[in-house]
Amino acid sequence: MTTHIESDEHKALREAVAAFGKRYGRDYFTRTVAEGRHPAELWQDAAKLGYLGVNLPEEYGGGGGGIAELSLILEELGAAGSPLLMLIVSPAICGTVIARFGTERQKRDWLPGLADGTRIMAFGITEPDAGSNSHRITTTARRDPGSGDWILTGRKVFVSGVDFADATLIVGRTEDARTGRLKPCLFIVPRETPGFQRRPIDMELNAAEKQFELVLDDVRLPADALVGDEDAGLLQLFAGLNPERIMTAAFAIGMGRYALGRAVEYARERTVWKTPIGAHQAIAHPLAQARIELELARLMMQKAAHLYDAGDDVGAGEAANMAKYAAAEACVHAVDQAVHTLGGNGLTREFGLASMVTAARVSRIAPVSREMILNYVSHQTLGLPKSY
Repeated sequence: MTTHIESDEHKALREAVAAFGKRYGRDYFTRTVAEGRHPAELWQDAAKLGYLGVNLPEEYGGGGGGIAELSLILEELGAAGSPLLMLIVSPAICGTVIARFGTERQKRDWLPGLADGTRIMAFGITEPDAGSNSHRITTTARRDPGSGDWILTGRKVFVSGVDFADATLIVGRTEDARTGRLKPCLFIVPRETPGFQRRPIDMELNAAEKQFELVLDDVRLPADALVGDEDAGLLQLFAGLNPERIMTAAFAIGMGRYALGRAVEYARERTVWKTPIGAHQAIAHPLAQARIELELARLMMQKAAHLYDAGDDVGAGEAANMAKYAAAEACVHAVDQAVHTLGGNGLTREFGLASMVTAARVSRIAPVSREMILNYVSHQTLGLPKSY
């Protein structure tokens, strides 16, 4: 599934990642989930090939590419049946924020490790009572006037991979000395920091990465735990959220492609009457429609990645939201149609599609719901009044 608008370099990268992903495949992913562990072997091998840090600056051990290359890698791994969820979080969100806004020391401390796979970072923004309203985030950071340390207090939910991540990039709020209003800031919180507690959330979701609730109980951090400039918090936050949406689109497109591939393979071989079931339009047309929807979503994802990598944050914001919306819808449709094509076999462990029904729904919900994207487009793009 290649696109004519891709450069020769991107086509070569896509082919290489596809071949690499097939060495692991769905069986490896299913086994990792069953064992309840992070896919460390796949992660480390991807790092050796330079895939994890492809979007990070060369001077800090990265590949010097962008989100276009990283999203391509995640899509192809997903299409091979072995997606790496933490690619969205560690290099795309956290790596991007630190590369763009971190201090020189933060870049030296974190980016080489994120690029070579020896360090992983999680990301905590969602709160139990805030949901999609980031203005209601209650995790607060205050300065200790004596030591200059930061003291964080609050809660986060649905944070992936905290149990094996070396640190979590936490979105908190500090008080603006001039206005007294709370403003967003980002902090690097190492995993074993005193007062930084985690509790797994019991999910009906087949994924190698567990979800956690975090409690920050007067977590004391040094002054240099603050990422970049205290006054650029909102800009820094959105610099991480656009890549998150683009990468989520890649995750969904890869998942949809994998499901569609299994369904097409089955439809070619399964014969009930005289011809394979794929000869019947009732089977063939919905699969063709799923392919069209996935291809359109990918084009929007590529546009969003191009705008982001070109430095157009405003244009990328609109395109990234649209890409995430389109990819989630295409993924849900493709997975549902794949299960339907296989009939009863679509619900067996042997074919491994049933568990993807829940996973596909996640792409509609996280990291931002489809309704909030529609709010964004109606307000920001169409200029309609806000309802909230």
